Amino acid sequence: MNWNELLHIWLSDNFSLNIEVGIFLIAILVVVTILIFVLRWAMDKSFIWGETELNISLGGIGSVKIKPSHEVAQIAHKAWAELITRKAGLQFEPDHDVIVEVYNSWYQLFSEMRSLIKEIPAGHLKKGNTKKLVDILVDSLNKGMRPHLTKWQAKFRRWYEAELKKDANNDKTPQEIQKQYPLYNDMVQDLILVNQQLVAYTAEVKKLIS
Repeated sequence: MNWNELLHIWLSDNFSLNIEVGIFLIAILVVVTILIFVLRWAMDKSFIWGETELNISLGGIGSVKIKPSHEVAQIAHKAWAELITRKAGLQFEPDHDVIVEVYNSWYQLFSEMRSLIKEIPAGHLKKGNTKKLVDILVDSLNKGMRPHLTKWQAKFRRWYEAELKKDANNDKTPQEIQKQYPLYNDMVQDLILVNQQLVAYTAEVKKLIS
C-alpha cells in the first residue's frame, strides 16, 4: 500500500472487502480528536469568552468579575427570565402597585431561584465562574431581599388583611387602603430602595447572556 493514500479499499480474489487506512488519515483523525477535546476544555474553562464585570448594589454584593461560559450564560438566562417576568424586576409604582402582590411576587421569585440553584449539579459548583454566579444568586436573596421582607412583610400583611375586613374600607381601592398603614412611608421608602436595586441587578445579570 502507498502510505500517501488516505484510504485504500479493494476486493481480494475471493471477493472479500479489504480496507487499509493511510497514516495521513490516522494523523488527521488524531489531530481532530485532540482539537475537539481542547475546544471542550477551553469552553469549560471559559477561555473563549471575555471577562464581564458586574456591579451589584443589591445586598452589598459590589463588583464581581465573571467569565460567562456556556453554562454560566444558561444559568444567568434562567435567572434573568425569572426576574424580568416578575414585579421584582420592574419599577415599583406606589400609586398603582399593590404591596401584597409585590411581596407575593418576591416570594415566588425566592422559590424559583432556589429551584434553579438546586438544579445545578454539585460538581459544577467547583467551577470558579459558575460558583461566583451561584453565590450572587444566593446573596441577592439572603442579603438583598430577605432583610426587607423580615422587617416588613409579616407585620404589614397582618395589618392589611385586618383592614380589608373593615366596613369602612369597602369603597376603597387596595392602593388607598395600604397607604393608611401607620409606617407606610418608612416601609415604602425601604421597598423602593430594594426594588431599584433589584431592577439594576436584573440588568447586570443580563450582561452574562448578551
